[in-house]
Amino acid sequence: MTFDLATILTQTHPYDSLPAEDQALLAGELSEVTFDTNEVIYQIGAPQTALFLILRGRVNITDETGELVSILGPKNSFGERGLMKNGMAAVTATAAEPTTVVAIPAEIFHRLIGEHPAVRRFFDRTRPAMARKQDLTTMALSDIMTPGPLTCPPGTSLIEAARMMRDRRVSCVIVSEKGEATGILTTRDLTNKALAEGLAYDTPVKQIMTPDPITLPPTALVSDVLHAMVERGITHMPVTDGGQLVGILTQTDLTRFQAASSAALIEEITYAQSTSALAQIVGRIPQLLVQLVGAHNAHQVVTRLITDIGDATTRRLLAMAEEKLGPPPVRYLWLACGSQGRQEQTGISDQDNCLILDDAVTEADDAYFAALAKFVSDGLDEAGYFYCPGDMMATNPKWRQPLSTWRKYFRGWIAKPDPEAQMLASVMYDLRAIGGDAELFSGLQEETLAQSAKNSIFVAHMISNSLKHTPPLGLFRGFATARSGEHKNMIDLKHSGVVPVVDLGRIYALRGQLTQANTRARLVSAVETGIISATGGRDLIDAYDMIADTRLAHQAAQIKRGEKPDNFMPPSDLSDFERSHLRDAFVVVKTMQSAAGSRGGHLS
Repeated sequence: MTFDLATILTQTHPYDSLPAEDQALLAGELSEVTFDTNEVIYQIGAPQTALFLILRGRVNITDETGELVSILGPKNSFGERGLMKNGMAAVTATAAEPTTVVAIPAEIFHRLIGEHPAVRRFFDRTRPAMARKQDLTTMALSDIMTPGPLTCPPGTSLIEAARMMRDRRVSCVIVSEKGEATGILTTRDLTNKALAEGLAYDTPVKQIMTPDPITLPPTALVSDVLHAMVERGITHMPVTDGGQLVGILTQTDLTRFQAASSAALIEEITYAQSTSALAQIVGRIPQLLVQLVGAHNAHQVVTRLITDIGDATTRRLLAMAEEKLGPPPVRYLWLACGSQGRQEQTGISDQDNCLILDDAVTEADDAYFAALAKFVSDGLDEAGYFYCPGDMMATNPKWRQPLSTWRKYFRGWIAKPDPEAQMLASVMYDLRAIGGDAELFSGLQEETLAQSAKNSIFVAHMISNSLKHTPPLGLFRGFATARSGEHKNMIDLKHSGVVPVVDLGRIYALRGQLTQANTRARLVSAVETGIISATGGRDLIDAYDMIADTRLAHQAAQIKRGEKPDNFMPPSDLSDFERSHLRDAFVVVKTMQSAAGSRGGHLS
């Protein structure tokens, strides 16, 4: 199979940021290399002679201990760590299946990062996120403990305590007086000290509890817990602050956290044999989010890793669908839009997807693709990516069409920018290929952006539509919170926080014909290309980071409390300092919205 390297470079970041002539020149300098399953591409400690870009297949990245660090697929680059450090490979890369890559020689790579700041920033920025392993032992207890543990007074009967533990599905109860942890009772105590000794059910827990348990403050490190557990043979650690019980950390919690990593989940997804197995794997995403946020990863790293899991789940479902239905009658491409398309999924996501079919498709063929779409969408829903409320899914025949029809859709939306067209165009500008034949999407995005930019009326309508979501700013430096209903006195960190910036990113992409789908990447590119001023752009990026980080921290806190994550946060959850900075971030967004609105449809 021969690949069109010139086209691939225009669709792959950061090479898509190169001028067209440099892309063409680079494509002519590159060569394809194919590796068999389990063949080593390069070994740790060996000279790093090239950067590699995956065209097809899968590559496993392992460290010096042989531990899996990352699983890479098509359009992923790897090898930059060694090239940018000392010329020696920092990890081992092995083909996990028959794999074809493009080798970019070291001298060409260094020329690219020397001549193109966007390329240099891309590899500088992503290096830690790609290779770093989360070190659980250096995290603070406050980041991973379970707050509000189960408690009972000393006089509680054994049977009542056992029922409480059963109902809460926990393995211990903290015996507490006046908010202080005076003892701890575990399921092991009930077995060894109560049942084994034939104690009466109404025996008070104070008779068999472990009194005065060891506690640690929330500022302690997980390593402190591990040391105490090893030294004293305990499995539960109450967390106290100023003598008051605030949380609990168990050996089970630590095991669960150590098992949660995006690479581990993707590895399991790749070999899952059923939709129920996929659902169980994806169900561990909330714990991963807590771990990533607790390790103070930037929001764009957290959401990218979580989206990678959604992508892998989608591709596995596509493969399972083909196994069930047989090979597709014509070429197809599954695409995601919305937060998955932008690589911005969090702890709560619906599915927004579509299918582009080869123009050779017939009416009879649609039965196959309808079945494929249903299988994948049902599987995603079972895994927790709930059905799109607006039915923007490949199961809807409207979003399962030949390429020529998709071109007509975009032309029609641009020519007649009514409210529905504005909404649909906004969503579809976030399209990203997930599985299938990527050539079906080749050029469509650039073609659509070019057509859109030429129609000032369409641009003006898009800008007007994007300004409908406004930051939650009230009078006297306060927040405009919901006045009634389920979310009274809360701010919506999605629709009033993140979405206004997402909308601005789309406008900048339209103005500059930028091909990135990710919001932060769009903002960075808008600054680099002069679409927005350097000062305003940097302020907006900082504001977006503040809002998006706050949203993730809010969801992580909910998960730790055993709640379902959402986007609604009472400002009172923040300190005065945090509230002040969050409000300043909203002011920046409002200012940039005003600037975008004042320009109307003018792209100059």
